[in-house]
Amino acid sequence: MKLQGIKLIIGLGNPGKEYEKTYHNAGFLFIDYLNKCQMSDVRCQTSKNDVYMNESGKFVAKIIKKIGIKPTELMIVHDDSDIEIGKYKISFSRGSAGHNGVESIIKALKTKNFWRLRFGIKRGLKRKKAGEFVLKKINKNDFEILKKVFEEAMGEIF
Repeated sequence: MKLQGIKLIIGLGNPGKEYEKTYHNAGFLFIDYLNKCQMSDVRCQTSKNDVYMNESGKFVAKIIKKIGIKPTELMIVHDDSDIEIGKYKISFSRGSAGHNGVESIIKALKTKNFWRLRFGIKRGLKRKKAGEFVLKKINKNDFEILKKVFEEAMGEIF
């Protein structure tokens, strides 16, 4: 399924050296991957120098207003601690499911009618609280898994 009508992709994450290459920054890493591949006519953006993930809403609202697009033309990319690493899901018009960055965006836009690309970061069957692992550095093996799943997702989007 190639998605039609997406004009802006925003990857969520946290700025700063301490958060670089952490599982929680999967959105930033995907945008970096897209930019290296130079695959898209779609504008790709992160909030790397601006805001922390949990405060993403104001940033997203400001940029879509500046560009002049509707929320339905937006895709937000982020990590998902309920999805196994190596998997991803594309969805439209869903609630935040406890993801604070997405919740911030829903509140700022006053709608949940936007696309989401969620990359799994969960490891193993044992349930852990997201706070126990999302801010850890991605190990080499998992980084390779993410690169493969980024390529797979990119093929579905473009």
